[in-house]
Amino acid sequence: YLNIQAILNAAKVAGADAIHPGYGFLSENAAFAKACVQAGLVFIGPPAAAIDAMGNKARAKTLMATAGVPCVPGYQGSDQSDEKLTAEAARIGVPLMVKAAAGGGGRGMRLVTAPEELANALARARSEAARAFGSDELILERAIADARHVEIQVFADQYDNVIHLGERDCSIQRRHQKVIEEAPSPVVSVELRAKMGDAAITTARAVGYVNAGTVEFMLDPRGQFYFLEMNTRLQVEHPVTEAVTGLD
Repeated sequence: YLNIQAILNAAKVAGADAIHPGYGFLSENAAFAKACVQAGLVFIGPPAAAIDAMGNKARAKTLMATAGVPCVPGYQGSDQSDEKLTAEAARIGVPLMVKAAAGGGGRGMRLVTAPEELANALARARSEAARAFGSDELILERAIADARHVEIQVFADQYDNVIHLGERDCSIQRRHQKVIEEAPSPVVSVELRAKMGDAAITTARAVGYVNAGTVEFMLDPRGQFYFLEMNTRLQVEHPVTEAVTGLD
């Protein structure tokens, strides 16, 4: 089910003209999206370029900062030496999050609450990221105390029309994995929803997004929000928004 060529062959035999990737591993695989288009099939999802742009947290943060979307202060440079990361960690200060640049799901993440914890956190995050994602590239971010995890549902067509469908609050987590999705968020006001929605739309437009997607933000107790990442796929959480909005 992960064999791209076998799936394309099956589509050809069946006479299909489009492929929907579902929720699985290929749903956020730029190579698969590109292969579908090259085979003359419609990939029901975002363009391969959008998937690729958001597939690496370091590149995504740089792109979003350029687009004017608020980002968590940190480091996402190409110099991955311990010396450089240690110097940047000292600049950012603790508490600090060490994160894998690739992948997601909470893997390759470590919280550093004191400078002496950094070396071990870097080693463990690198090892876990390499095993899980095939890349040990890391980024550093200031840890936002008492933050909520709020994500905005976006939807875009092929003609640069982009809308948001409100937020889902996924702050209740275990080991950085979402446990409960709540919509609307109990702490997001009408005004804040508009601001976060505009930022999510800007995010989608910046990468030429098409189809359903989710832009994730950290929300601090003062109401300031920061871009985390964009999930460039149909998510299992989307039915929560469907239930709230009444839209299929």
